[in-house]
Amino acid sequence: MTKPASRLHFLDAIRAFAIMMMLQGHFVHALLDDTYRDKSDVFYSTWEYLRGMTAPTFFTITGFIFTYLLLKQKAVGLDNPRVLKGIKRAVKVIFWGYLLRISFFALFNGTVNPSFFYVDVLQCSGTSLLLLIGVYLIAYRVTNRALFQKLVLSIGVVIFLLQPIYGSCILEFLPQTIANYFTNRNGSVFTLFPWFGYVCFGSFMATLFLKYGKREMFHKYAIISFLLIGLLLIFYSSSALMFIHNITGVGIFKSVAYNNFLFIRLGNVCVLFAVFMLLKDILAHQVITRIGGKTLSIYIIHFFVLYGSWFGLGLSRFFYHDLSPVQVIVGALLFVIGICALVLYYYKYEQMIKENTSTVLDNALRRFSIHLPDIISEMKNIIIRTYRSIKYARR
Repeated sequence: MTKPASRLHFLDAIRAFAIMMMLQGHFVHALLDDTYRDKSDVFYSTWEYLRGMTAPTFFTITGFIFTYLLLKQKAVGLDNPRVLKGIKRAVKVIFWGYLLRISFFALFNGTVNPSFFYVDVLQCSGTSLLLLIGVYLIAYRVTNRALFQKLVLSIGVVIFLLQPIYGSCILEFLPQTIANYFTNRNGSVFTLFPWFGYVCFGSFMATLFLKYGKREMFHKYAIISFLLIGLLLIFYSSSALMFIHNITGVGIFKSVAYNNFLFIRLGNVCVLFAVFMLLKDILAHQVITRIGGKTLSIYIIHFFVLYGSWFGLGLSRFFYHDLSPVQVIVGALLFVIGICALVLYYYKYEQMIKENTSTVLDNALRRFSIHLPDIISEMKNIIIRTYRSIKYARR
């Protein structure tokens, strides 16, 4: 027996959770005094561990949502409307990733600030979408969804297993702008590897939901499966990798086991999926859905407020590593609420704001155009008087 698939509200909730965790994580990381960054402190270490779940969750959910919407379409390949939409979205995200890092002060001096070329979460996310679209087009040109499902899973596993190799690469033979997508040696925050791996795992999860999601007991089985797989990855993936190393003698499994943050973080994401699926009815709230749908806008606004972006006049300029724990906790709470409220308010009254802004600009331009002849005449008189003064002084 089957039933129609309802909207996956838990995806909106996870995306909202990820963006709010990002907001508070960036706030605390930028403004907390160094004195209180004690990893032996249970509160700080717990916060740091939870903060480490944000990026894996964000990239996994990115791959999940895009693939879910992509494969729901009946058309395939280039005929799929989601391909073009995905490319446009990816280009837009990459564009904003670079735009946010421009320093106008550097531009005024005829240079470009070095941090402009760093690859951050937006560039990495946008490029990952382009790569995922490429995998989709290749898979559907050769065969069908089954190949795509196997490809994304295989790519994710390979990227995770090869981390000790590409993690130490410098890539000096590549132009730095390109190399920044693959190595963080030049200052990049997020690189394609390993983060594209999480996008691929999210994509694989989406194929399972599309294939089995309409089955009556799928939701319950999915919760149990995510929870079990997550716990196995968290507590036993390192042992499993060492076991494979002992059998095969391949050193890469040992290297990954000794620094096994990727599979463990994937386990965290799976547990998070299970929890949010379990609470899906509670979390199916309109505000949560809207926050989850405006993550790009929230990210952009928070970048300006916290880091100052173009002019560097953000909170971090005035309070960088300077706040106490109480100040940081209260500030982070207000920061998260304020940024989300600002974005939701804008989109709620978007049309009215645009109309009012357009009216104000039109009135300002009209008044300027009315007085423009007088302004030109006055400027002309100033130039003439200045010229005559200089000429008289020479005599």
